[in-house]
Amino acid sequence: MQPKKNEKADLSRNSSLYFVIGLSVILLISWKAIEWRTYEKVYAYEALNVEDEDDEEIPITEQLKTPPPPPPPPPPAPEVIEVVEDEEEVEETVIESTETNDDEIIEVEEVEIEEEFEDVDVPFAVIEDVPIFPGCENVAKSERRNCFQDQMNKHIRKNFRYPEIAQEMGIQGRVYVNFIIAKDGSISNVRMRGPDKNLEKEAQRIISKLPTMTPGKQRGRPVRVPFSIPITFRLQ
Repeated sequence: MQPKKNEKADLSRNSSLYFVIGLSVILLISWKAIEWRTYEKVYAYEALNVEDEDDEEIPITEQLKTPPPPPPPPPPAPEVIEVVEDEEEVEETVIESTETNDDEIIEVEEVEIEEEFEDVDVPFAVIEDVPIFPGCENVAKSERRNCFQDQMNKHIRKNFRYPEIAQEMGIQGRVYVNFIIAKDGSISNVRMRGPDKNLEKEAQRIISKLPTMTPGKQRGRPVRVPFSIPITFRLQ
């Protein structure tokens, strides 16, 4: 008896594919079974019974109109009116005419008019005669402004001293100094503005050593002249 099974047929060749297909089908059926939901159908009918409400009878009321109050009576008239006679005599003032005849000669005294000169500050840039720094007396008038600037810079370089505490702390910057050259040539109203108080004190010390100058003049009269200059403190 010959076997009916084909020796070349390999039944286990596609077994893995069939296993995956079967597993997928089982998972799909399981997921559908888990997600399956049922709802109960409820049929209800509600009706609203509206009954006729009894109408309320609103009583009719009358509004009573009150008359306005009567006006107040007029004030009573004075009983007796006294008449006072004007017995005082009034002196009339006589105004004499200020017009003069052609024959009269009026002498008018000469009046001296003093020119008023306001005490104002005249800036250094616009003053007519700039203050004269000691050493610029013999310089021409047109060059005195530049001579003043040069002498001021020499004075700052000569008296300059960097504060030790500012050097240790690494403080540097520019201090703006404003002061006024008074009518007598002295220095007043010194003000400073800088990054550190120690630098401001040093700038004030330098300005306080300025010599007395010849005051600036406007229209030939001494005036106060404000001046400003920056002092730079820089660490090497």
